[in-house]
Amino acid sequence: MLAAPCLIMSDAHLGAAPSECERAVVAFLAYAREHAGSVVINGDLFDFWFEWKSVMPRGHVRVLGALAAIADAGIPLLMIAGNHDAWGGDVLTREIGAQLVHGDWDGDVAGWRTHIAHGDGLRVREDRRYRAFKRVMRHPLAIRAFGSLHPDFATRVASGTSTRSRSHGASDGGSGLRAVAHAYLDVHRETEVVVFGHSHVASLERAPSGGIYANPGAWVNRPAFLVMRPERVELRAWTGSSEGDLLNAIDRRAEEALADA
Repeated sequence: MLAAPCLIMSDAHLGAAPSECERAVVAFLAYAREHAGSVVINGDLFDFWFEWKSVMPRGHVRVLGALAAIADAGIPLLMIAGNHDAWGGDVLTREIGAQLVHGDWDGDVAGWRTHIAHGDGLRVREDRRYRAFKRVMRHPLAIRAFGSLHPDFATRVASGTSTRSRSHGASDGGSGLRAVAHAYLDVHRETEVVVFGHSHVASLERAPSGGIYANPGAWVNRPAFLVMRPERVELRAWTGSSEGDLLNAIDRRAEEALADA
């Protein structure tokens, strides 16, 4: 269970994003440490992340410190591996204190039955080639081979691939993942909220089945985040102070609130 209010962000692509993007992430995480009941980073916080035995990518010290401060404060911190930062390990779990999930996560978020996934590879036809590539790149042998490369060379290789991948993030305007979310909600009627990232398109809408599809969009393009409380789900823009500007909100339906009472 992730306590309310749960703050959710995704796709900051730190390392490729401008420096002001990283400063905004640090400020947001500091705010979360003071006000959140739980925090979810739904993939691609880093544009590239790989943990060698004694080396990790440089340049994220302030962000890692802010994440550790959240965990040290006893606030549950859930990190979903994205397609750019799927190779996390002991640094994020043992040293930072995050719960790292490779794949999707199902559970209670602020009283909502919720399904969370980064969203990469979920489109049926469009992502067929990517799914094959994903199976290769996340195979233990491929990870071991990559880890044997010198970190500087490996980072250059990964950064080139990352740039091409990132440029195709929102080629369909988010319609593909929206359709996947609606289909999931139609089949899994027990699920109340589906949360994706990856498409770089912010969305908060009620699906025909009655469930909610939520996506905070790409922090690297426009800093925004989701807030999940028992009574409603909100999409907010991060403005650097207070809770940010409210962009959209969906209240729990009255009949659902009565049923839960």
